[in-house]
Amino acid sequence: MEKLKKLHIRVKKFKLIAIILLLLWVKTIIVMFAGFNISAHSFLELCLLLINSIGSLMIALGFSFYFSKKVHAFTLFLAMVTITGILYADLLYYRFYSDFVTLPILFQFKNVGGIGPSTFELMSPWDLLLFTDIFAAGWYLNKGRQLPSLSSKDKLNYLSASFAVVLLTVVLGLIKSPYLFQEAYDREQMVTAIGPFNYHVYDTGYALGVNLNPLVASQTDTNSPLNYTKSKKNDQSDLFGAAEGKNVILISMESTQNFVINRKIGGEEITPFLNSLVKESYYFNQIYDQTAQGKTSDSEFMIDTGLYPLASGSVFVRNPENEFKSMPHILKDHAGYHSAVFHGNDATFWNRHIMYESLGYDRFYSKKDFDVTEENSVNYGIKDIPFFKQSIPYIQDLPRPFYTRFLTLTNHFPFLLEEEDQFILQASTEVDVVNRYVTTVRYEDEAIKQFFDQLKEKGIYQNSIFVLYGDHYGISEKYEPGVLELLNMEDTPLNHVKLQQVPLIIHVPGIEGETVSTIGGEIDIRPTILHLLGIESKENLSFGHSLFTRVKNHPVIFRDGGFVTEKYVYKDNVCYSRKNGEPVLDNQCKPFKEIARKELGMSDDIIYGDLLRFLE
Repeated sequence: MEKLKKLHIRVKKFKLIAIILLLLWVKTIIVMFAGFNISAHSFLELCLLLINSIGSLMIALGFSFYFSKKVHAFTLFLAMVTITGILYADLLYYRFYSDFVTLPILFQFKNVGGIGPSTFELMSPWDLLLFTDIFAAGWYLNKGRQLPSLSSKDKLNYLSASFAVVLLTVVLGLIKSPYLFQEAYDREQMVTAIGPFNYHVYDTGYALGVNLNPLVASQTDTNSPLNYTKSKKNDQSDLFGAAEGKNVILISMESTQNFVINRKIGGEEITPFLNSLVKESYYFNQIYDQTAQGKTSDSEFMIDTGLYPLASGSVFVRNPENEFKSMPHILKDHAGYHSAVFHGNDATFWNRHIMYESLGYDRFYSKKDFDVTEENSVNYGIKDIPFFKQSIPYIQDLPRPFYTRFLTLTNHFPFLLEEEDQFILQASTEVDVVNRYVTTVRYEDEAIKQFFDQLKEKGIYQNSIFVLYGDHYGISEKYEPGVLELLNMEDTPLNHVKLQQVPLIIHVPGIEGETVSTIGGEIDIRPTILHLLGIESKENLSFGHSLFTRVKNHPVIFRDGGFVTEKYVYKDNVCYSRKNGEPVLDNQCKPFKEIARKELGMSDDIIYGDLLRFLE
């Protein structure tokens, strides 16, 4: 009886902690299932989802008494606020990006929009329910109630139980996914296995740890990726050298997805100019967005370096002073190309002013080089039409041949545009973001048309090759129901992946072109350009393939470890048949999973270790 009485007293001491733990646990479970749309595909996954946040919540709440003789009310309340804040930040970020916040992304917060129209668009009145327990706890704790005192033994037992639950979670997570930490780039798998809070602890430790990689890296570390990329099949087509010596003009079409090409709204084409350009260009209609948290900067990085973006944060922000074997370097060494970037935003956005120097660009025309006024700008900066128009004098003065990139801005979430700039009526779906998206894409199309006309007038067009590509998706998963309604498509995993396709149009004046249905990704753009310029790319370490000779059975790899092949789609750790959209045995996707793991791992090693500095 005496032992039971002592146990009862001990349990009573933790009653308040247990109630708050229960409230936070329920809130976390609701957010994971309803907010993150995580589902259990097995009994083990269900068990993990139910227990994976308990240990970390216990540890966090324990800070209210670790360093005092009794539970400290303010620290307990602060722990609740912090936990809820992390959960809500994850929820807002997930609503647009279908991804989870990482430590590096917090240091580049201004580059993903900060607090503004984009963020407020993602909020919901229902979000207030997430904070009701905080208000209740604040009222209760503010009453000055007597909080329990805890002995050293009580604290030790509590801490031991907390770590035991965390350890159990990790062990079960590894049973479910043996490559869990090797595939940490698959954040949904990580959150499902070890919970959102344990994931953030791991992410923080990993992000800090990789900063040591350059200190221990050596030249021998480059052998594996170099041998791997050299071993790729590297056939040449009849188009090798077809654009030799021509200027290269890349147009990064902000947030432009492939479904807008040849699509009409109310009888009006969304992209009339691009549709006409497609008919006399090489149009690649199965190119996938492979960007991660760096979005536009990731697409730039892939095209210039042939490396995959980082899973967490952006190379532009995290590793801007690395040495790279980039397109400007290759073209300058091969044929004396001058290189420049044109962008109507601040030079510091995405750290471009530093990164472009590392990539070897000779000149960066940023916001300070344009006449940007309140009248000619919207959302993130100068509108596309005045941007292109003001760029013409600069491009006329560039030494020839040149390699340039133009980054458009107007077609950016939340897709705002004054009525006088709308060349098409909004769509009429149930999702306003999608309806507005149509108008900003149409504006972008008109801007590109006028740019082409101006280049023809100035005599630049004929001796140039044009590469137009969508940099990343514009409509996130949160707003996809509007696109599915617009396209009359079903909501299926395969259709979601299909909507990640971005247009790639390569226009070489004088060459007829054709529609090419080879599957590929943005990482394949660099070797495709080099192929047309007649530059052998095998010696230039790259994970991309020329789209004119790409091996059919090589997967198009996404940064979360998913991929697309001719026959299969691997998404959210499920292998689907592209033929009928049905799940198939995981063994069908296993060989491609190993390729994805190998390439993503090698690319990360190159970036984190700054390995290209060892190459001659």
